[in-house]
Amino acid sequence: MSSLSSKWRSSLAWRVTATIVLLSVAIITLVGSALSTQLTRGIFNEKLSISLADAEASAQSSELQLAIEQYQAKPDFKKVLDAILTVPNINGQSAGREVALFPTPKIENKEQVYQGTSNYLLPTSIPDTLRVKTEKGSVNAWQRAVLKYSTGIVENGIAVGNIISVPQTGKFEYYVLFSLNQQEQTLNLIHRALWLTGIALVFLLGLITWLIIRQVISPVREAAQIAEQLTAGDLEQRMMVKGENEIARLGYAFNEMAVALKQQINRLENLSRLQQRFVSDVSHELRTPLTTIRMASQVIYAAKDGFEPNVQRSAELLVAQIERFEALLTDLLEVSRFDAEAAVLDISPIDLISLVRWTVDYVHPSRERIITVHAPSGSITVDADSRRIERILRNLVTNAIDHREGKHVDIFIAENENEAAVAVRDYGIGFNDREHKQLFERFWRADPARARIRGGSGLGLSIALEDARLHQGLLEAWGAPGRGANFVLTLPKRAGTSVISHPLSVLPEGESSTIMDMGIN
Repeated sequence: MSSLSSKWRSSLAWRVTATIVLLSVAIITLVGSALSTQLTRGIFNEKLSISLADAEASAQSSELQLAIEQYQAKPDFKKVLDAILTVPNINGQSAGREVALFPTPKIENKEQVYQGTSNYLLPTSIPDTLRVKTEKGSVNAWQRAVLKYSTGIVENGIAVGNIISVPQTGKFEYYVLFSLNQQEQTLNLIHRALWLTGIALVFLLGLITWLIIRQVISPVREAAQIAEQLTAGDLEQRMMVKGENEIARLGYAFNEMAVALKQQINRLENLSRLQQRFVSDVSHELRTPLTTIRMASQVIYAAKDGFEPNVQRSAELLVAQIERFEALLTDLLEVSRFDAEAAVLDISPIDLISLVRWTVDYVHPSRERIITVHAPSGSITVDADSRRIERILRNLVTNAIDHREGKHVDIFIAENENEAAVAVRDYGIGFNDREHKQLFERFWRADPARARIRGGSGLGLSIALEDARLHQGLLEAWGAPGRGANFVLTLPKRAGTSVISHPLSVLPEGESSTIMDMGIN
């Protein structure tokens, strides 16, 4: 059963063929039933009309014989009746036409009562309802009957009843019974022919449908297989095209699409390589002049006390912007490593709680405690690259401080048997549904014109996501406008394993799942 359902779902040829075969069976069954009914009715009606005429003629002939017999010198009506009841046996079993004679209750001469049947036919073969009709004087009254013989033979038939007069005796019930055995044999032959013809038609229809569908489906199946190979990266695959029909035109169009796809992919790959090389080269080349500029700015900054106030401010801005430029170059170099798949992990056991507290003190060394760390007592050890995890935490904490809108920030740390998690929750502006779809995209900022406390390049969350991916971890985000945001970093405790459970939910307690973004799966 499962294999049939699988074929029904996966094979269009099997589905179309099965549908046509089932419809053909239904149609042929309906047409065959109607045709069989008409043939049965026609053959029976023909037999009935012949039987009625024969029964009427037989009754008239019997009465005529009896009438002639009464004018004989010594009339012997019993002999005549015996001759009437004598019907030759044609096939050795039954005559195909039988006769039965019964006295009516109103018989005049009770001493001369004649009754009998031909060829050992049992009197019970005549239905009682037909005898009632005949006694009432109905002419050629008929009814279906079952011809039963004392020899055990049983046949379906038609019984026709009339009343005949026997001179000097009275009226008798005269029945002529006709066997339907020959008609039933004919109908059985016709039914067998109809069934065999129907089965042959269904088989031929199924075979023809299968052959035609294969001619149509085979190119489509080939196109699907080649499309799968193209999707897997084998861009050299092409369809074999023959002829000039619609399927051939589909093949030509598919091959042209494959060529265009290959050219476009090659063009994009070249562009991507050039872009990666450009970012890497520019980042490396800028570091040398940036180092010189930084050294010069530090000399100027060290001597700023001897400058005028406006020059002092310029020296301070110069140092700040050079630090920001250096951070941007560092991010670009990291992005180029991710693109080149050259980023590697320096795995070592780290205490996640200590790393979080150190990151908080580094990002916000002020005595004003706007950040609260909720952590269990003791330590939580994970196998990770401390530099990359610290960078993720620093980015999340910095974003929370920049967007907290004067409110405090909560950091939650939890663990279970196999995973450890850190959640950074702020209660500031949050983000809407449109913004959360672009949250982890490179160079994207929710509001480029809004600098907040620190201006950002839009690479922080993208790099944090890549760092989490390197650790086989999860970086998830929840947010709602005016209710803040919640970022959850989940890491496996042992290197080489994946996250299978969540010590902390990305949905904060008491909040609805208005917006939830799974940064990595």
